[in-house]
Amino acid sequence: MIYLWIVLGYLAILMGISIFKSFAIKNQSDFMVAGRSVSTTKLVGTLLCTWMGSGSLLAGAGLAANVGFSELWMAAGAWIGIIIVFFLAGRVRRIAEFTVPDILELRYNKYARILGTIVIIIAYTTIVGYQFRAGGFVLDLVAGIPEWQGVILTAGFIVLFTAFAGMMSIVSVDIINGAVITVAVIIAVPLVFFNIGGTEYLTETLDPSYFTVFGDNNFFWAMGIFLPPLFLLLGESNMYQKFFSAKNEKSAKNSVLWWVSGTIVVETALASLAIFAFSYFNNPELTNTFLSSSDSERIILHTARYSTEVGLPVWAGLLLFCASVAIITSTGNSFLLTPSTNITRDIYQRFINPNAESKKIIIFQRIMVVLLGFLAYLILTQFQTILAMALTAYTMVGAGLTPALLAAFLWKRVTVAGGVASIATGMGVTLIVTIANSILTNLYGTQLLNEQYIILPAATASILVLIIVSLSTPRDPKTKYERFYTKDASLAKAMKEVKSSD
Repeated sequence: MIYLWIVLGYLAILMGISIFKSFAIKNQSDFMVAGRSVSTTKLVGTLLCTWMGSGSLLAGAGLAANVGFSELWMAAGAWIGIIIVFFLAGRVRRIAEFTVPDILELRYNKYARILGTIVIIIAYTTIVGYQFRAGGFVLDLVAGIPEWQGVILTAGFIVLFTAFAGMMSIVSVDIINGAVITVAVIIAVPLVFFNIGGTEYLTETLDPSYFTVFGDNNFFWAMGIFLPPLFLLLGESNMYQKFFSAKNEKSAKNSVLWWVSGTIVVETALASLAIFAFSYFNNPELTNTFLSSSDSERIILHTARYSTEVGLPVWAGLLLFCASVAIITSTGNSFLLTPSTNITRDIYQRFINPNAESKKIIIFQRIMVVLLGFLAYLILTQFQTILAMALTAYTMVGAGLTPALLAAFLWKRVTVAGGVASIATGMGVTLIVTIANSILTNLYGTQLLNEQYIILPAATASILVLIIVSLSTPRDPKTKYERFYTKDASLAKAMKEVKSSD
């Protein structure tokens, strides 16, 4: 029962902060981008918490439990993506918009904005959906609440939390969540490692493939789990929206350095903990709380609940549970806020009611939070595993948004037609394969293409269309891209003036 009370107490603290922050919401900017006043420290916390969702806690950990350290290919996709983002963060903050579709219309046109919004709604509500499922796992473990009831309770909490204060509440609690997540996993890994028997025990009980680069798989398998998070990260709307929230360009860039460091440490620790703990809980000769391979996605939560069996003191298990709750709620909040912002900003405010007052905009967005929460629940029912949901959502953003979005910042030759065609192609291929998979699974128990490989045809088609269409159409006028290169242009002009004066 103590586990339940700790979880409820932690959630009460988070909700209290959100309600308190709701009184500070005065306008659209406060709700969507926290008044553009977020410090580096808060930005690091919220970026870490947003990325470290149930995709890491459940899908990534479950994969690590089954294949070993080769799972880190999945994590490494995000690490490389974050490093690339370092060179974009300042530019993104300089543009100072509200959403990624804002950027897409600024560089391309209104159709790019609409298509980008559709991509984000589909992908992000899918991600929110598996946060709901993760919450169901937690409540089942700590209180014996049936999973479907736990899913509904988790959904209610995340929807209410997000609706109260939007980005203002998210950045306020994520500094707490980030600290809890980091401390919990760093404490748990060495304790479990030494208490189960260390290197000697692991080498005796685990297949040697657990310690190899590709495990029992190959390079193409590694790329199948490496590319989706890489492409997602580069087009991740939450990240861009939080850069828009930074108080200046320097804060945006500095936050990325700490973010990548924290992500490498925490994701490696989560994978290690999953492998160590699963080697124990999957051995029926050692434990009364056996966990099968089919339930491996619950390994971190299982470890928190039965912590004393693997040498974790009760307080460490409770801390690990709090970290799990932090991961689930923070990611759910952020990924629910973003599509609600997109609908509000990119559809309602852009096309339906351009002159709406801030109060009306905030009310509309709160209604969208509730409706999208319901949509996330419906999408949840269409997938068997969290890993499948994660890879599908990653591919939707990675193939649908990332090529056109990166081209806006990095390739002056990209054209309006090329950008729009790229978004439509990436989204279309992902949807077609996903729908075909669902139909074939229901009818014949098979798939057209495994979720981890959809990124290969979808991203390839999106990039090829971007390049071919752009090179086949006339160059865009300079006014279409100069805002994305303003600083570079100003520096060149200044250097030219200095040179002429000499």
